[in-house]
Amino acid sequence: MFGTGVAMDSDLKPFLDSWPYDPDDCIRVITLADGREVLQVRLPLGIEQYNLDGRPDGSRPHGAESALDHYLARLEEARKSGAEAGFRLDPDECVEMFNEGVLYYYRYLHLFQLKDWARTVRDTVRNLKFFDFVHEYATRGEDRQYLEQWRPYVLRIHAVAAAMVAMGENNHHRALALVHEAAEAIEALPDIDEDTFRFERHRSMEALHDLTEEIQKSKPLSELEQLENQLLEAVTAERYERAAELRDRIRNLRQTEKQV
Repeated sequence: MFGTGVAMDSDLKPFLDSWPYDPDDCIRVITLADGREVLQVRLPLGIEQYNLDGRPDGSRPHGAESALDHYLARLEEARKSGAEAGFRLDPDECVEMFNEGVLYYYRYLHLFQLKDWARTVRDTVRNLKFFDFVHEYATRGEDRQYLEQWRPYVLRIHAVAAAMVAMGENNHHRALALVHEAAEAIEALPDIDEDTFRFERHRSMEALHDLTEEIQKSKPLSELEQLENQLLEAVTAERYERAAELRDRIRNLRQTEKQV
């Protein structure tokens, strides 16, 4: 029975009206009265809220920060007691971590949209660790393989966020290396007979290729490249004395680079 006939002052409309739904501006980070920052997502008929740190929903399963942390601690205990060979994750434990992994997925998806690259890196590292853990220790084969169809996607999101962190530090060389490593890792993944896996692998490789080109275009010119551009401008403008000076500087710089 859906109605009780009891009037309740629980209408959420005034609260929702204070933040009208706009699909182009539906994510925000706010500070609560207790000083905590949270991420909020405005949906057409409601609002979701995520803790920015720790488990997204703020719960502490088994008294740990996350179910993953709980089972990793159990694995460590098994190692210390020499019982790692018998350590396994049963189907219910896998489902618990699968459901938890979805919470982290939604959070890093929103963090990515906010360009919070550092936290996106943190959460994708966490979920990749979770993938590896289940793949290694799940009792059932289907549980071990279940997450692998999304591994290319998570590797890509992690690489993009990590590259953006490096770009923010003006380290274009590291950004390119991170993207290249991710592309190699995705390309080396064993094939899975799943449409999702193949689609994500293809899409991820294309996205990483495009990102590589963007990073290369935005990379600051070296001193030699700057001089070569100046030489071209001088020759085009028929400033031959300036061109001769630049040729000498380019020749000296190349000789110095060879000696190094």
